[in-house]
Amino acid sequence: MNSCPLRTSVIGSYPFPGWLEFATQQLDRFGSADRAEAQDDAVITALHDQLAAGLDVVTDGEQTRFDFNLSFYGYIAGIELESSSPRHFGPPAHDQRGKHQVTGELLAPRGLGAVEEFKRLSRLFHAGKSAATVTLKASMPGPYTLSGRLLPGAHYADRWALTEALLPLVRQELEDLVAAGCSEISVDEPSMSCYAHREDPRRFVDIFNRTVESVAGRTRVCTHLCFGNYKARAVGPRRLAPMFPAFLDFKCDEMHVEMASREFAELELIPQIARRMDVAVGIVDVKSYYIETPQDIADRVRLCLQHVPAERLVFAPDCGLSQTARWAAKQKLARMVEGVQLVKKELGLPV
Repeated sequence: MNSCPLRTSVIGSYPFPGWLEFATQQLDRFGSADRAEAQDDAVITALHDQLAAGLDVVTDGEQTRFDFNLSFYGYIAGIELESSSPRHFGPPAHDQRGKHQVTGELLAPRGLGAVEEFKRLSRLFHAGKSAATVTLKASMPGPYTLSGRLLPGAHYADRWALTEALLPLVRQELEDLVAAGCSEISVDEPSMSCYAHREDPRRFVDIFNRTVESVAGRTRVCTHLCFGNYKARAVGPRRLAPMFPAFLDFKCDEMHVEMASREFAELELIPQIARRMDVAVGIVDVKSYYIETPQDIADRVRLCLQHVPAERLVFAPDCGLSQTARWAAKQKLARMVEGVQLVKKELGLPV
């Protein structure tokens, strides 16, 4: 159970600073020490913005990744990386990101990179000697989502077989994160929430639970029910109903649901979640450049309190912030924390 009522958190990603966007287009001019320095500086920047906002939970902003999940394929042996997008012109969409050919057994001899990310985050946070009491959270995609960018073939017949091959690789990374001292991990399966309307949700539950079984109870396991946010576009019907009641059997401590961008549709489902685990409610719309006011946030918090007690509630943006301009992301996080604190004061909770 949440030990910090009305906790404020983030999903994982944060926008790159402008200089990092530029640097990634010039990497051939950088030496290894230059790249390491840039990575540190980018994480320090993301940390600064989150700490300045006053969040209870912070991440490294996924500053050293290429997108939420695409960088992970560089750690996996047995695939041939797609070097060119299949569609170059027209409005941006998921079909502009290629898929990778499987050439052999899928292995991760160097891990998947999330442990290295967490160690960097921990090192930089403690080096900053911040007085803030926060939780450092790691995030990574689950095996079903990772399987979506791989092409079935002679080695693995379909997406389910690819998922089963990836599952032990992800599980090992989670175990290694716990061994590295990570006390909170978000295992995100956006493909599950996007495709629950057409697949057996019970099968998804089984996959998720086997992925996290060895770390459940040893770290705070979170998940995020995402409808897609590449270029601020969804890829599935934006309804929670197809996932429930099956997803209530996820072995996790916190389940995040996207609400702000859907005008709080299906809010009546959050008490069901709260009976099994903490419920994190998305109360900031990352797909809109309207900057929510503290009063907007406070009103949304009070609405959630009509359904779920404070000790079961966590608040966060609807999704990761990587697709939001940094100037807006900073303001949205700050206003979110201010609004939550208004309600905490009303309830006599520590802020």
